[in-house]
Amino acid sequence: MAVGSGDLGTLHIVDGVRIGTASAGIKKPGRIDTVVFELTEGSAVAGVFTLNAFCAAPVTLSKKHLAAASPRYLLINTGNANAGTGAIGLADAVASCVALATEVSVTPEQVLPFSTGVIGEKLPVDKLIAALPASIKSLSADGWERAANGIMTTDTRPKATSRQIQIDGRTITVTGISKGAGMIKPNMATMLGYVATDAAIAPDMLQGMLDIAADASFNRITIDGDTSTNDSCILVATGRAGGDLLSVSEGPIFEALQAVFNEVFLELAHAIVRDGEGATKFVAVEVAGAKDVSEALKVAYAVAESPLVKTALFASDPNWGRILAAIGRAGVDALDVSTLTVHLGDVLITENGGRAASYTEAAGAAVMKQSEITISINLNRGQHSETVWTTDFSYDYVKINAEYRS
Repeated sequence: MAVGSGDLGTLHIVDGVRIGTASAGIKKPGRIDTVVFELTEGSAVAGVFTLNAFCAAPVTLSKKHLAAASPRYLLINTGNANAGTGAIGLADAVASCVALATEVSVTPEQVLPFSTGVIGEKLPVDKLIAALPASIKSLSADGWERAANGIMTTDTRPKATSRQIQIDGRTITVTGISKGAGMIKPNMATMLGYVATDAAIAPDMLQGMLDIAADASFNRITIDGDTSTNDSCILVATGRAGGDLLSVSEGPIFEALQAVFNEVFLELAHAIVRDGEGATKFVAVEVAGAKDVSEALKVAYAVAESPLVKTALFASDPNWGRILAAIGRAGVDALDVSTLTVHLGDVLITENGGRAASYTEAAGAAVMKQSEITISINLNRGQHSETVWTTDFSYDYVKINAEYRS
Protein backbone atom coordinates (compact mmCIF):
# COMPACT_ATOMS: atom_id res chain seq x y z
CA MET A 1 0.00 0.00 0.00
CA ALA A 2 1.36 3.42 -0.91
CA VAL A 3 0.06 6.90 -1.73
CA GLY A 4 0.43 8.24 -5.28
CA SER A 5 1.50 6.64 -8.51
CA GLY A 6 5.17 5.98 -7.78
CA ASP A 7 6.11 6.54 -11.41
CA LEU A 8 9.91 6.87 -11.61
CA GLY A 9 9.95 8.74 -14.90
CA THR A 10 13.17 8.92 -16.92
CA LEU A 11 16.31 8.18 -14.91
CA HIS A 12 19.14 9.93 -16.71
CA ILE A 13 22.59 8.40 -16.83
CA VAL A 14 25.21 10.25 -14.77
CA ASP A 15 28.50 10.23 -16.63
CA GLY A 16 31.13 8.70 -14.36
CA VAL A 17 28.79 6.37 -12.46
CA ARG A 18 28.20 2.69 -13.17
CA ILE A 19 25.97 0.40 -11.12
CA GLY A 20 25.88 -3.37 -10.77
CA THR A 21 23.48 -5.66 -8.94
CA ALA A 22 23.33 -9.30 -7.91
CA SER A 23 21.54 -11.76 -5.63
CA ALA A 24 23.53 -12.99 -2.63
CA GLY A 25 20.57 -14.76 -1.02
CA ILE A 26 21.10 -12.86 2.23
CA LYS A 27 17.45 -13.07 3.27
CA LYS A 28 15.52 -14.40 0.29
CA PRO A 29 17.00 -16.58 -2.47
CA GLY A 30 16.90 -15.01 -5.92
CA ARG A 31 16.14 -11.49 -4.72
CA ILE A 32 18.47 -8.66 -5.78
CA ASP A 33 20.12 -7.70 -2.50
CA THR A 34 23.62 -6.57 -3.47
CA VAL A 35 24.37 -3.28 -5.22
CA VAL A 36 27.73 -1.85 -6.26
CA PHE A 37 28.32 1.72 -7.41
CA GLU A 38 31.51 2.43 -9.35
CA LEU A 39 32.60 6.09 -9.30
CA THR A 40 35.05 7.52 -11.78
CA GLU A 41 38.44 8.42 -10.39
CA GLY A 42 38.54 11.96 -9.00
CA SER A 43 34.87 12.06 -8.01
CA ALA A 44 33.98 14.17 -4.98
CA VAL A 45 31.96 12.26 -2.38
CA ALA A 46 30.06 13.63 0.62
CA GLY A 47 28.05 11.79 3.23
CA VAL A 48 25.72 12.22 6.18
CA PHE A 49 25.00 9.43 8.64
CA THR A 50 22.75 8.44 11.51
CA LEU A 51 23.26 10.01 14.92
CA ASN A 52 21.93 6.85 16.61
CA ALA A 53 24.52 5.82 19.24
CA PHE A 54 24.01 2.18 18.24
CA CYS A 55 25.09 2.94 14.68
CA ALA A 56 25.76 -0.04 12.45
CA ALA A 57 29.24 -1.36 11.66
CA PRO A 58 29.08 -0.21 8.01
CA VAL A 59 28.21 3.32 9.18
CA THR A 60 31.27 3.39 11.43
CA LEU A 61 33.47 2.10 8.62
CA SER A 62 32.01 4.34 5.91
CA LYS A 63 32.65 7.45 8.00
CA LYS A 64 36.23 6.29 8.60
CA HIS A 65 36.89 5.51 4.95
CA LEU A 66 35.26 8.72 3.74
CA ALA A 67 37.63 10.73 5.92
CA ALA A 68 40.70 8.77 4.85
CA ALA A 69 40.46 8.31 1.09
CA SER A 70 38.75 9.25 -2.16
CA PRO A 71 35.96 6.65 -2.52
CA ARG A 72 35.71 4.74 -5.78
CA TYR A 73 33.05 2.16 -4.86
CA LEU A 74 29.88 1.93 -2.78
CA LEU A 75 28.83 -1.54 -1.61
CA ILE A 76 25.25 -1.99 -0.40
CA ASN A 77 23.48 -5.06 0.93
CA THR A 78 19.89 -5.52 2.05
CA GLY A 79 18.38 -8.20 4.27
CA ASN A 80 20.80 -7.66 7.14
CA ALA A 81 21.68 -4.38 8.89
CA ASN A 82 24.95 -5.57 10.45
CA ALA A 83 23.98 -3.43 13.45
CA GLY A 84 24.25 -4.43 17.09
CA THR A 85 26.88 -6.95 16.04
CA GLY A 86 29.92 -5.59 17.90
CA ALA A 87 33.49 -6.35 16.86
CA ILE A 88 32.38 -9.27 14.67
CA GLY A 89 30.13 -6.97 12.66
CA LEU A 90 32.92 -4.47 12.11
CA ALA A 91 35.25 -7.26 11.00
CA ASP A 92 32.62 -8.46 8.53
CA ALA A 93 32.20 -4.95 7.12
CA VAL A 94 35.97 -4.68 6.72
CA ALA A 95 36.09 -8.09 5.02
CA SER A 96 33.45 -7.06 2.49
CA CYS A 97 35.41 -3.91 1.63
CA VAL A 98 38.65 -5.87 1.26
CA ALA A 99 36.96 -8.41 -0.99
CA LEU A 100 35.50 -5.77 -3.32
CA ALA A 101 38.75 -3.78 -3.34
CA THR A 102 40.66 -6.90 -4.35
CA GLU A 103 38.24 -7.61 -7.20
CA VAL A 104 38.56 -4.10 -8.68
CA SER A 105 42.15 -3.21 -7.70
CA VAL A 106 41.59 -0.32 -5.32
CA THR A 107 42.39 0.05 -1.63
CA PRO A 108 39.83 -1.11 0.94
CA GLU A 109 39.57 2.49 2.17
CA GLN A 110 38.18 3.44 -1.25
CA VAL A 111 35.10 1.27 -0.62
CA LEU A 112 32.17 2.59 1.43
CA PRO A 113 29.91 -0.19 2.84
CA PHE A 114 26.19 0.14 3.60
CA SER A 115 23.71 -2.36 5.02
CA THR A 116 19.99 -2.40 5.76
CA GLY A 117 17.67 -5.03 7.19
CA VAL A 118 17.32 -6.90 10.46
CA ILE A 119 19.27 -5.50 13.43
CA GLY A 120 21.27 -7.77 15.73
CA GLU A 121 21.96 -10.66 13.37
CA LYS A 122 25.38 -11.53 12.00
CA LEU A 123 25.97 -10.49 8.40
CA PRO A 124 26.35 -13.57 6.15
CA VAL A 125 29.51 -12.03 4.78
CA ASP A 126 30.51 -15.12 2.80
CA LYS A 127 27.29 -14.87 0.76
CA LEU A 128 27.88 -11.17 0.18
CA ILE A 129 31.45 -11.70 -0.97
CA ALA A 130 30.39 -14.55 -3.26
CA ALA A 131 27.97 -12.19 -5.05
CA LEU A 132 30.57 -9.52 -5.76
CA PRO A 133 31.87 -10.91 -9.09
CA ALA A 134 28.34 -10.95 -10.51
CA SER A 135 27.73 -7.40 -9.27
CA ILE A 136 30.92 -6.19 -10.92
CA LYS A 137 30.21 -8.03 -14.15
CA SER A 138 26.81 -6.31 -14.41
CA LEU A 139 28.18 -2.77 -13.94
CA SER A 140 26.48 -0.38 -16.36
CA ALA A 141 25.62 3.30 -16.59
CA ASP A 142 21.87 2.61 -16.76
CA GLY A 143 21.60 0.58 -13.55
CA TRP A 144 19.71 3.15 -11.48
CA GLU A 145 16.30 1.46 -11.53
CA ARG A 146 17.81 -1.96 -10.76
CA ALA A 147 19.66 -0.39 -7.85
CA ALA A 148 16.49 1.27 -6.59
CA ASN A 149 14.85 -2.16 -6.49
CA GLY A 150 17.94 -3.78 -5.02
CA ILE A 151 18.11 -1.58 -1.91
CA MET A 152 14.47 -2.13 -0.90
CA THR A 153 13.49 -3.91 2.33
CA THR A 154 9.88 -3.39 3.48
CA ASP A 155 9.44 -0.83 0.69
CA THR A 156 6.59 -1.72 -1.67
CA ARG A 157 8.08 0.12 -4.62
CA PRO A 158 11.40 1.61 -5.76
CA LYS A 159 12.19 5.27 -5.18
CA ALA A 160 14.17 7.26 -7.72
CA THR A 161 14.16 10.58 -9.52
CA SER A 162 16.26 12.51 -12.02
CA ARG A 163 16.69 16.06 -13.25
CA GLN A 164 18.68 17.86 -15.93
CA ILE A 165 19.47 21.59 -15.99
CA GLN A 166 21.48 23.86 -18.25
CA ILE A 167 24.46 25.74 -16.84
CA ASP A 168 26.74 27.79 -19.11
CA GLY A 169 25.64 25.75 -22.13
CA ARG A 170 26.31 22.41 -20.42
CA THR A 171 23.67 19.85 -19.48
CA ILE A 172 24.03 18.94 -15.81
CA THR A 173 22.40 15.72 -14.63
CA VAL A 174 21.31 14.81 -11.11
CA THR A 175 19.92 11.33 -10.46
CA GLY A 176 19.20 9.63 -7.16
CA ILE A 177 17.58 6.70 -5.37
CA SER A 178 16.46 6.13 -1.81
CA LYS A 179 14.91 3.43 0.33
CA GLY A 180 12.88 3.48 3.49
CA ALA A 181 9.38 2.72 4.67
CA GLY A 182 9.62 2.14 8.43
CA MET A 183 11.96 3.06 11.30
CA ILE A 184 11.96 6.53 9.80
CA LYS A 185 12.77 9.67 11.70
CA PRO A 186 16.05 10.52 10.07
CA ASN A 187 18.52 12.44 12.18
CA MET A 188 20.63 13.36 9.17
CA ALA A 189 19.20 11.82 6.03
CA THR A 190 17.16 8.71 5.26
CA MET A 191 17.73 5.02 5.80
CA LEU A 192 19.66 4.85 2.54
CA GLY A 193 20.01 7.47 -0.19
CA TYR A 194 22.40 7.85 -3.12
CA VAL A 195 22.45 10.88 -5.39
CA ALA A 196 24.98 11.63 -8.12
CA THR A 197 25.68 14.50 -10.48
CA ASP A 198 28.18 15.01 -13.29
CA ALA A 199 28.79 18.61 -12.15
CA ALA A 200 32.27 19.61 -10.99
CA ILE A 201 32.09 20.48 -7.30
CA ALA A 202 34.87 20.71 -4.70
CA PRO A 203 34.57 18.08 -1.91
CA ASP A 204 34.12 20.60 0.93
CA MET A 205 31.54 22.49 -1.09
CA LEU A 206 29.71 19.25 -1.88
CA GLN A 207 29.46 18.35 1.81
CA GLY A 208 27.88 21.71 2.59
CA MET A 209 25.41 21.35 -0.26
CA LEU A 210 24.47 17.87 0.94
CA ASP A 211 23.91 19.14 4.48
CA ILE A 212 21.54 21.83 3.19
CA ALA A 213 19.59 19.46 0.93
CA ALA A 214 19.30 16.69 3.53
CA ASP A 215 18.21 19.05 6.30
CA ALA A 216 15.35 20.43 4.21
CA SER A 217 14.13 17.03 3.05
CA PHE A 218 15.14 13.79 4.77
CA ASN A 219 15.40 15.59 8.11
CA ARG A 220 11.79 16.72 7.76
CA ILE A 221 10.05 13.35 7.44
CA THR A 222 8.82 10.85 9.99
CA ILE A 223 6.91 7.60 9.74
CA ASP A 224 7.11 6.30 13.29
CA GLY A 225 9.57 8.50 15.17
CA ASP A 226 12.33 5.87 15.17
CA THR A 227 15.81 6.85 13.98
CA SER A 228 17.53 3.91 12.30
CA THR A 229 20.93 2.53 13.22
CA ASN A 230 21.88 2.53 9.52
CA ASP A 231 20.81 5.90 8.11
CA SER A 232 23.23 6.96 5.40
CA CYS A 233 23.05 9.36 2.48
CA ILE A 234 25.76 9.90 -0.13
CA LEU A 235 26.13 12.68 -2.70
CA VAL A 236 28.62 12.20 -5.55
CA ALA A 237 29.93 14.75 -8.06
CA THR A 238 31.89 13.13 -10.88
CA GLY A 239 32.86 16.36 -12.67
CA ARG A 240 32.42 14.70 -16.05
CA ALA A 241 30.14 17.47 -17.37
CA GLY A 242 33.17 19.77 -17.42
CA GLY A 243 33.28 23.45 -16.55
CA ASP A 244 34.99 25.25 -13.71
CA LEU A 245 35.14 23.56 -10.30
CA LEU A 246 32.47 25.01 -8.00
CA SER A 247 34.20 26.03 -4.78
CA VAL A 248 32.22 29.00 -3.42
CA SER A 249 28.72 28.99 -1.93
CA GLU A 250 27.41 31.96 -3.87
CA GLY A 251 26.55 33.00 -7.39
CA PRO A 252 24.15 31.68 -10.03
CA ILE A 253 25.89 28.31 -10.55
CA PHE A 254 25.84 27.48 -6.85
CA GLU A 255 22.22 28.59 -6.56
CA ALA A 256 21.13 26.53 -9.57
CA LEU A 257 22.87 23.38 -8.34
CA GLN A 258 21.67 23.77 -4.77
CA ALA A 259 18.12 24.27 -6.01
CA VAL A 260 18.17 21.09 -8.10
CA PHE A 261 19.72 19.11 -5.23
CA ASN A 262 16.99 20.38 -2.90
CA GLU A 263 14.32 19.37 -5.42
CA VAL A 264 15.72 15.87 -5.95
CA PHE A 265 16.24 15.24 -2.23
CA LEU A 266 12.75 16.43 -1.36
CA GLU A 267 11.17 14.19 -3.98
CA LEU A 268 13.13 11.19 -2.67
CA ALA A 269 12.11 12.04 0.90
CA HIS A 270 8.45 12.40 -0.08
CA ALA A 271 8.64 9.03 -1.85
CA ILE A 272 9.63 7.43 1.45
CA VAL A 273 6.63 8.95 3.22
CA ARG A 274 4.28 7.96 0.41
CA ASP A 275 5.52 4.39 0.80
CA GLY A 276 5.50 4.40 4.60
CA GLU A 277 4.69 1.00 6.02
CA GLY A 278 0.94 0.55 5.65
CA ALA A 279 0.44 4.19 4.65
CA THR A 280 -2.89 5.30 3.19
CA LYS A 281 -2.37 9.06 3.71
CA PHE A 282 0.42 11.51 2.79
CA VAL A 283 0.30 14.27 5.38
CA ALA A 284 2.04 17.64 5.57
CA VAL A 285 2.14 19.28 9.00
CA GLU A 286 2.83 22.99 8.51
CA VAL A 287 3.69 25.17 11.49
CA ALA A 288 3.89 28.96 11.05
CA GLY A 289 4.20 31.88 13.44
CA ALA A 290 6.87 30.25 15.63
CA LYS A 291 9.57 32.16 17.51
CA ASP A 292 12.31 29.99 16.00
CA VAL A 293 12.91 26.85 13.92
CA SER A 294 13.23 24.63 16.98
CA GLU A 295 9.83 25.70 18.27
CA ALA A 296 8.17 25.10 14.90
CA LEU A 297 9.69 21.62 14.65
CA LYS A 298 8.68 20.73 18.21
CA VAL A 299 5.05 21.36 17.33
CA ALA A 300 5.23 19.77 13.89
CA TYR A 301 6.79 16.54 15.17
CA ALA A 302 4.46 16.37 18.18
CA VAL A 303 1.50 16.30 15.79
CA ALA A 304 3.14 14.20 13.06
CA GLU A 305 4.24 11.48 15.49
CA SER A 306 1.17 11.33 17.70
CA PRO A 307 -0.28 7.79 17.48
CA LEU A 308 -3.71 9.24 18.24
CA VAL A 309 -3.50 11.78 15.42
CA LYS A 310 -2.12 9.17 13.02
CA THR A 311 -4.83 6.61 13.79
CA ALA A 312 -7.50 9.30 13.37
CA LEU A 313 -5.99 10.07 9.96
CA PHE A 314 -6.26 6.38 9.03
CA ALA A 315 -9.91 6.33 10.11
CA SER A 316 -10.61 9.60 8.22
CA ASP A 317 -11.95 10.86 11.55
CA PRO A 318 -11.72 14.66 12.04
CA ASN A 319 -10.97 14.20 15.75
CA TRP A 320 -9.26 17.60 15.95
CA GLY A 321 -8.99 17.48 19.73
CA ARG A 322 -6.08 15.08 19.28
CA ILE A 323 -4.23 17.70 17.22
CA LEU A 324 -4.77 20.31 19.95
CA ALA A 325 -3.55 17.90 22.62
CA ALA A 326 -0.37 17.21 20.66
CA ILE A 327 0.28 20.94 20.19
CA GLY A 328 -0.27 21.52 23.89
CA ARG A 329 2.28 18.92 24.97
CA ALA A 330 4.94 19.92 22.43
CA GLY A 331 6.88 21.87 25.04
CA VAL A 332 6.42 25.40 23.73
CA ASP A 333 7.14 27.87 26.52
CA ALA A 334 4.28 30.16 27.51
CA LEU A 335 2.11 29.11 24.58
CA ASP A 336 -1.06 31.20 24.40
CA VAL A 337 -3.59 28.75 22.96
CA SER A 338 -6.15 31.52 22.52
CA THR A 339 -4.10 33.06 19.71
CA LEU A 340 -3.34 29.99 17.57
CA THR A 341 -5.34 28.66 14.65
CA VAL A 342 -5.49 25.19 13.12
CA HIS A 343 -6.69 24.26 9.63
CA LEU A 344 -7.44 20.88 8.06
CA GLY A 345 -6.80 21.66 4.42
CA ASP A 346 -8.66 24.92 3.87
CA VAL A 347 -11.09 24.25 6.72
CA LEU A 348 -10.56 26.34 9.88
CA ILE A 349 -11.15 24.03 12.83
CA THR A 350 -9.94 25.98 15.86
CA GLU A 351 -9.52 29.62 16.89
CA ASN A 352 -9.69 31.59 20.14
CA GLY A 353 -8.74 28.49 22.10
CA GLY A 354 -11.61 26.31 20.85
CA ARG A 355 -13.72 25.15 17.95
CA ALA A 356 -14.10 27.70 15.17
CA ALA A 357 -17.61 29.06 14.77
CA SER A 358 -17.52 28.26 11.05
CA TYR A 359 -16.40 24.65 11.50
CA THR A 360 -18.65 21.71 10.66
CA GLU A 361 -17.96 18.03 11.17
CA ALA A 362 -18.93 17.37 7.55
CA ALA A 363 -16.30 19.80 6.28
CA GLY A 364 -13.60 18.27 8.48
CA ALA A 365 -14.58 14.72 7.46
CA ALA A 366 -14.38 15.64 3.78
CA VAL A 367 -10.75 16.72 4.19
CA MET A 368 -9.81 13.67 6.26
CA LYS A 369 -11.10 11.33 3.54
CA GLN A 370 -8.50 12.64 1.10
CA SER A 371 -5.30 10.68 0.49
CA GLU A 372 -3.19 13.85 0.71
CA ILE A 373 -3.85 16.13 3.67
CA THR A 374 -2.32 19.32 5.06
CA ILE A 375 -2.59 20.23 8.74
CA SER A 376 -1.73 23.93 9.13
CA ILE A 377 -0.95 25.39 12.55
CA ASN A 378 -0.26 29.09 13.15
CA LEU A 379 1.15 29.84 16.59
CA ASN A 380 0.97 33.60 15.92
CA ARG A 381 4.01 34.35 18.08
CA GLY A 382 6.88 34.77 15.61
CA GLN A 383 8.08 34.71 12.01
CA HIS A 384 9.46 31.18 11.61
CA SER A 385 7.79 28.28 9.82
CA GLU A 386 8.62 24.63 9.14
CA THR A 387 6.95 21.67 7.47
CA VAL A 388 7.20 17.99 8.40
CA TRP A 389 5.77 15.18 6.27
CA THR A 390 4.29 12.00 7.72
CA THR A 391 1.72 9.23 7.25
CA ASP A 392 -1.22 7.72 9.06
CA PHE A 393 -0.97 4.53 11.15
CA SER A 394 -2.91 1.63 9.65
CA TYR A 395 -3.52 -1.99 10.61
CA ASP A 396 -0.88 -2.92 8.05
CA TYR A 397 1.85 -0.97 9.88
CA VAL A 398 1.42 -3.22 12.90
CA LYS A 399 1.20 -6.35 10.75
CA ILE A 400 4.32 -5.52 8.72
CA ASN A 401 6.43 -4.88 11.83
CA ALA A 402 5.00 -7.78 13.80
CA GLU A 403 5.94 -10.16 10.98
CA TYR A 404 9.23 -8.48 9.99
CA ARG A 405 11.49 -11.37 11.07
CA SER A 406 9.15 -14.21 10.15
